[in-house]
Amino acid sequence: MCLRASVGESERCKIASAPEAVFVGPMRRLDQLLANLGYCSRREARAWVEGGRVCVRGKPARDPGEKALPSEVTVDGAPLDHPEGVLLLLHKPLGLVCSHEVREGPSVYDLLPDRWRQRNPVITSIGRLDKDTSGLLLLTDQAPLVHRLTSPKHKVAKRYRAELDGPADPAWGELFAAGTLVLTGEKAPCAPATLRILSSTTVELTLTEGKYHQVRRMFAHFGRNVIALHRSHFGDLELTSLAPGQWRELPLTHFGPSAS
Repeated sequence: MCLRASVGESERCKIASAPEAVFVGPMRRLDQLLANLGYCSRREARAWVEGGRVCVRGKPARDPGEKALPSEVTVDGAPLDHPEGVLLLLHKPLGLVCSHEVREGPSVYDLLPDRWRQRNPVITSIGRLDKDTSGLLLLTDQAPLVHRLTSPKHKVAKRYRAELDGPADPAWGELFAAGTLVLTGEKAPCAPATLRILSSTTVELTLTEGKYHQVRRMFAHFGRNVIALHRSHFGDLELTSLAPGQWRELPLTHFGPSAS
């Protein structure tokens, strides 16, 4: 993305933003824009501007307080990195937490480029998978999208594959589907869920809500421990060829124009 230091100021500014870029957004101060997109701090932005690294409409910027449309700004000759926002589909490996708290241990955010980890608003997960659960996880910096996809009223289906420490009973499926199962410590029953038995101890469970450790607690109700848990689907998305730790970008409009 960045040009070598030997490239001159005028050459940096000749490399224009990609013509297909459609994001406009409001005009914003250059120092605020660079800081929010993770390039540097607002204090450091002055040195970036004075060093000729930042251009607006193809000309070197002169003032870090100057306002511009994100689509008009380049840094080191390249368009700004995802000024419209980020939406990622990640294959979460085991052993990582969905937390920005360093004390909780290695995190899914450690898998992302450093600049993305500095963005404000921060990139966060849409719902969580615990440390001992692998599979499909969505990450974004779009708060409305997080709210929309985690709200129970939208009933976004999530499918899990679970390995149990004992045989599954087909009769459980009726209770799950009825929406009458009340978990320990809860007052309201779980929403209707679909159980599919794949083998004696392997099942698929499709939920439209996300209570705390819900899958594990649902099977614990019948005296079964979940010894392995993997989420394979989220809405119409599924993991295909992504290896654990890999991710791919999704368009912000994937869940509809009202998502962003």
